[in-house]
Amino acid sequence: MTRFVDSGPIPMRRGKREQPPAVEHPENNLSRYTDVYSKEVMDHFSNPRNVGVIENPDGSGEVGNPVCGDMMKITILVEDDVITDIKFQTLGCGAAIATSSITTEMAKGKSLKEAMKITRDAVAENLGGLPPNKMHCSNLAADALQKAIEDYLKRQGRDIKNEKV
Repeated sequence: MTRFVDSGPIPMRRGKREQPPAVEHPENNLSRYTDVYSKEVMDHFSNPRNVGVIENPDGSGEVGNPVCGDMMKITILVEDDVITDIKFQTLGCGAAIATSSITTEMAKGKSLKEAMKITRDAVAENLGGLPPNKMHCSNLAADALQKAIEDYLKRQGRDIKNEKV
C-alpha cells in the first residue's frame, strides 16, 4: 500500500501551488494482485454484493480486529427462520470486503440453522482461498454473521445455546 510521506512545503510557481507528484493507488491497477488473490476475491472486492445497512434489522452483528483495523457490521432480516435480506458495511482491506460480500451471498435465503453452519473456512473456500495473512478476514465475516444471528435469537427471546448447531 502506498502511503503519503510529507516532504515539506510544496514549491510555489507563479502564485499557484504545484501539485504533488501523482501517487499510484492499488485500486488503479488491480491486475498486479491476481497472482495473490483468486478471481472470486477480485470480483467480490471490485463488485461487492449486499452493501449497506438494513433499517430496523431483525439482527445485527459487529466485529473488529484491533491489530489490522478491519471492522465489519452485518444486518439481517428474518422471516420464518429464513434470512430474507442481509447487508454489510466493512471498513478494511480488499480481502475484508470480499469476505463480507461472499458471506452475505452464502447466507441469503438460508435458514438460520444453515447460516449458522457457515464457517470461516467455508467463507475462504467459496472465495477460492485466501493468502494465509488474510485468513483473519474470513474469520471476521463469519463471526459477524454469527453475531447477527445470535442477536436475532436474543431479540426473539430464544435460547441461543439450544439453537447452536
